[in-house]
Amino acid sequence: MIDLYFWPTPNGLKLKLFLEEAGVPYRAIPLDIGKGEQHRPEFLKISPNNRIPALVDHDPPDGGAPLSLFESGAMLLYLADKSGKFIPADVRARADVLQWLFWQVGGLGPMAGQNGHFRVYAPTELPYAIDRYTKEVHRLYGVMDRRLADRGFLAGGYSIADMACYPWIVPHQSQGQDLNEFPNLKRWFEVIAARPATIRSYEGVDPPYQRDRTQITDEERKHLFGQTGSAATAK
Repeated sequence: MIDLYFWPTPNGLKLKLFLEEAGVPYRAIPLDIGKGEQHRPEFLKISPNNRIPALVDHDPPDGGAPLSLFESGAMLLYLADKSGKFIPADVRARADVLQWLFWQVGGLGPMAGQNGHFRVYAPTELPYAIDRYTKEVHRLYGVMDRRLADRGFLAGGYSIADMACYPWIVPHQSQGQDLNEFPNLKRWFEVIAARPATIRSYEGVDPPYQRDRTQITDEERKHLFGQTGSAATAK
């Protein structure tokens, strides 16, 4: 059994996509990050970065004590290796999946996240920041579109690379992007959106970055963005 500490953010939804696709038994434990539940001392022991998602595997491959993990890319790789699903065994094919997984972790996610932050969560509109991140996300969409020109998925068959990227494309409209400009990416997006596991994962989930900045309270901003180094000290 997997305990998934979760909130329906793009990073949280990556893990739900995998668990639903792979048929791995899991229990979703919601942490409302707008209320600061991710800062609880007991969660900090699982996730030293006090961010979701995080997981605890109560049946790790070595048969030992429960294993806790944080960082969504590391969790996807761990689960893929453990289950033998959605990552190829061949060295070259595996490397292909890993480079696109890390591309998402290091590029698409942070840039799209900053785009969403300045469009929705920043208390005042900052045109330079919005323009900078909107353009960078547009560039990254173009990278994906070119990659998908002659293939159905990012790296061979459907893999953890696709699962990592898809949740960051879901809020394309609120990121100021038009998928019609990226026909290959749009085709890929629609194929994944129609998968039964994707439908299950997104059931009842509101699209991220749909709120207006006037709807974000100071209390939410404090919990989401107001932490300093002192918050990362387990008690």
